[in-house]
Amino acid sequence: MELVTRPHVENFIEWSKDRPEVVVVTADLTNSCEVGKWRDTYPDRYISAGMAEQNMLGVAAGLAREGFSPWLHTFAVFLYRRPYDQLAMSIAYPNLPVRLVGFLPGIVTPGGVTHQAIEDVAILRATPNMTILETGDATEVESVLDVAEQVDGPVYIRMLRGVLPRLFAKDEPMRLGESRELTTGDDVTIISSGLMTEQALRASRLLEMRGIGVNLLHVSTLKPFGDPTLMSAIERSKVIVTMENHSVIGGLGSAVSEYITDEGLGKKVVRLGLRDTYAHGASTKYLMREYGLDAAALLRAVEAELRIDLKVTPEELDAVSLQIRDGKVNAESL
Repeated sequence: MELVTRPHVENFIEWSKDRPEVVVVTADLTNSCEVGKWRDTYPDRYISAGMAEQNMLGVAAGLAREGFSPWLHTFAVFLYRRPYDQLAMSIAYPNLPVRLVGFLPGIVTPGGVTHQAIEDVAILRATPNMTILETGDATEVESVLDVAEQVDGPVYIRMLRGVLPRLFAKDEPMRLGESRELTTGDDVTIISSGLMTEQALRASRLLEMRGIGVNLLHVSTLKPFGDPTLMSAIERSKVIVTMENHSVIGGLGSAVSEYITDEGLGKKVVRLGLRDTYAHGASTKYLMREYGLDAAALLRAVEAELRIDLKVTPEELDAVSLQIRDGKVNAESL
């Protein structure tokens, strides 16, 4: 599998070249959010608001009203927790085209509860006019820029950084409102988002080796939610499992459950995610295992629903391992 180092860095610079209206606003986290080189390339279009997130969102709102295209880069928690009133009233209410690029979504940081955005999707799904996108690999990090640009209103992006796998071909970019059908089968439908798709791919290979038909769908548009491929898979499947790097309350699992309720389908949804808890700081790999967000947890959930014993050993699971981030702490981990 191809690994790409910091795909956002050079891609965003090139993408912005012929878009003079694009302005970057940060909150004292320039290099940590991969726009240090962007700042050096376009210094006249870069604004550092310092550690003043409420002001940062107010500045972005003013820029958008004057015809600029502000792209805010900071850790996800600093886009919606502390400055939510400014986000809701200054940006979402007037439906301004501000792009909120949030790094460290979910439990990908050893920074602990202050830096882990585990309820961001729930809060922003409930915010009118907000579009929510989530990247799952290097291809989506590169192509999310075009997707966000086409939205007439605010967009929140759960962005990945650092060394990323390329799960999807470069000529298969993210598309607004369209899920990716990675495998087909009618026994189990697995719906995943973000980096959870790596884990879902590992588990689905073992399930298929045991004769279990898996319909694996990767979702990158969390709001507005739903497309015909996704809905068809939900309607015909015996078992539905959602997998998200987020609380089970208000995120992907909730969106699927809401659809099933609205359509009167009467199907059970098994939601894998953080179960109404905060996560302590540690490596991503450790946290995924500790909180039941890895491939092994997915296999256990399918076993329970189908009432079977897959007899998968840790060695067998490791044998089908994709490139998983080791979560090593470095100077930019926080």
